[in-house]
Amino acid sequence: MAATGSGEDKKSAAGSSLHSKALLKSEQLYQYILESTVFPREPDCLRELRIATTTHPMAGMAASPDQVQLFGILIEMLGAKNAIEVGVFTGYSLLATALALPDDGKVVAIDVSRESYDKIGSQVVEKAGMAHKVDFRVGFALPVLDQLVAEDGTTGKFDFAFVDADKANFHHYHERLLRLVRVGGFIAYDNTLWGGSVAAPDDEALSERDRELARIAREFNAALSGDRRVQVCQLAISDGIMLCRRVA
Repeated sequence: MAATGSGEDKKSAAGSSLHSKALLKSEQLYQYILESTVFPREPDCLRELRIATTTHPMAGMAASPDQVQLFGILIEMLGAKNAIEVGVFTGYSLLATALALPDDGKVVAIDVSRESYDKIGSQVVEKAGMAHKVDFRVGFALPVLDQLVAEDGTTGKFDFAFVDADKANFHHYHERLLRLVRVGGFIAYDNTLWGGSVAAPDDEALSERDRELARIAREFNAALSGDRRVQVCQLAISDGIMLCRRVA
């Protein structure tokens, strides 16, 4: 990634709002991870956008700092030049991806709306000198992905994809992304442990929404586990990340 920023006041920037997205039960331990490893290496522009995102009423939708740190390392390890992000929100993880790509790299950003991105993230991305790497496509993800698949030269063009959008369509996104991401490339799916509710017993008190999303996550995880076109690794980072490496 680019030039990094220093650590910060743990109450203002690494408090319970960040821990609430983590599966770690100890807020103190998660605080330690952020303060010792993540924040000291966080680029200043990424820190600026992360903090700006906390002003959004749905700030919990953003990726976590340790999560985007991992993605940056993966992207650089891959030598990636082309990426896809399904679900943009304020552009926090989008900026992290752009920072990890080379100057001639591109990330196709897909979201049904630019509102949160334009209000909070776009100016930071521009100021960071990353706007030229972003190809923002507004629309529902499935038709946009279908359009991308239909474009000349896109089969196997992409090195990395991150999906943080409607969970019910993850399996549809997966089929499109397997055509777009090259063999050896990675696809990362967010929220695949849904707050740990995937392992909740049947009699545990859950909202109807959480129970349904836990069911969707379990079915998706099982499908990927049986998909021999990918190698999979379920990571207990943030709200769960299913990391897939395309092998066929």
